[in-house]
Amino acid sequence: MVDLSALSPAVALGPLDGRYRAVTAPLANHLSEAALNRARLLVEVEWLIHLTDGGVLPGAPRLSPAEQHYLRGLVEGFGPAEIAELAQIEAETRHDVKAVEYLLKRRLDAAPGAGVTGLEGAPTVLPAVHEIVHIFCTSEDVNNLAYALTVRDAVQQVWLPAASGLVADLTALAREHAEVPMLARTHGQAATPVTLGKELAVLAWRLRRQLRRVESAEYLGKVNGATGTYGAHVVSVPTADWQAVSRAFVEGLGLVWNPLTTQIESHDWQAELYADVARFNRVAHNLATDVWTYISLGYFHQRLSAQGSTGSSTMPHKVNPIRFENGEANLEVSCALLDTLAATLVTSRMQRDLTDSSTQRNIGVALGHSLVALDSIRQGLAGLEVNRARLLEDLDGAWEVLAEPVQQAMRAASVAGAPGMADPYERLKELTRGKKVTAQTMRELIRGLGMPPEVEARLLALSPATYTGLAAQLVGHLDHRLPRPRPEAPASGPAPVTAAPGSRPART
Repeated sequence: MVDLSALSPAVALGPLDGRYRAVTAPLANHLSEAALNRARLLVEVEWLIHLTDGGVLPGAPRLSPAEQHYLRGLVEGFGPAEIAELAQIEAETRHDVKAVEYLLKRRLDAAPGAGVTGLEGAPTVLPAVHEIVHIFCTSEDVNNLAYALTVRDAVQQVWLPAASGLVADLTALAREHAEVPMLARTHGQAATPVTLGKELAVLAWRLRRQLRRVESAEYLGKVNGATGTYGAHVVSVPTADWQAVSRAFVEGLGLVWNPLTTQIESHDWQAELYADVARFNRVAHNLATDVWTYISLGYFHQRLSAQGSTGSSTMPHKVNPIRFENGEANLEVSCALLDTLAATLVTSRMQRDLTDSSTQRNIGVALGHSLVALDSIRQGLAGLEVNRARLLEDLDGAWEVLAEPVQQAMRAASVAGAPGMADPYERLKELTRGKKVTAQTMRELIRGLGMPPEVEARLLALSPATYTGLAAQLVGHLDHRLPRPRPEAPASGPAPVTAAPGSRPART
């Protein structure tokens, strides 16, 4: 047999890089190993620029705009050559962050003007700043910032647009079918009618609330050394306000500064984010199972694609609701991973252990399965047609649901002083429970209750299809903007750090 593991191009092991690659490919720009290394390089470059540009290190040269542009260009141009070179370096260092540090130092030596003497050209100071690269950093200073940047961009640029697209599609369907009556089924039994649009609106509203939480997520970061004390910083350069330097750097990356950490940034923000995404997933799962059930009841037809499709390999009449089933499966896998991430990342033994290192490499997998599910459910929704005849048929077979408004109208009439309205629940239960109720028998029942004429006339005009209350109007709430989650009070600034006599304050 052919050795599939040796083929080129490589055969994907998992579905996200194989069958579903077209859907999940955008995540590779943020949550792949290559993207993580690019973000690490960005952090190293910006830290180097931050320290030299801010006058933090006595004697350090100030980089020219051209030199800063060259360094940032290393991040912009990060591609196949750098990926291959990093793999070669890491094979020697056996340390991924150290490999990035060494790659940057190689690029310092290769900077335009390096080694220039005399009148041949303008020299650069970049080869002379080797020891500023990664200075005062533990690997986690680089990693936590790189992950915060990549997760933020993956969520904001890839996952949120897909999730928002699902909510927009569902909202449009809810508005379109706001007035289409449908028999409700509480506990699987015929219940007070609703409208199809109102039920879809409930799910859209729930999803929108979770989107607001994800949109308001905070992405925290820190750069404070091996155990979060700035120990080496203060001993080496006691003149600098290291808390201010750290805060300015983290916030300059567009992140929220975490002032109190161990060796690692505590990952609590990640746990919060993944719990919110998982909750969105679970509401979307509820959508998929409900629509699947409505299809099985005949409330929806599924349109065949223009190219045709196979519903069953042996039963040619079938059009299976595979988009919703696929969505369910991928949402379940995504939630399992997100739950594991949220549970694992909030705990680190003492000041540091490495469980988070392997765990965080699955962030892209967790979001990838959610992305596949959202795409699949959106395709499923786009292929639905409402079967109004079937909806009305179901309603017309459930006249017993009018026992509720009859009973409540009797109660209201009794409160208003009408005689003979006692024990309405018990009377209606005796007349309807376990019995087949038709339009004729319900109207005969109403006429025999002795209700005030105007109440009786209102009930006689009622049918299961018209007994939908304010359902159609309630869909209008989707036009209202949800308030964002209340922001926390802004963090207070770092405590003042007394500088040594004659020192200069850090530029922040």
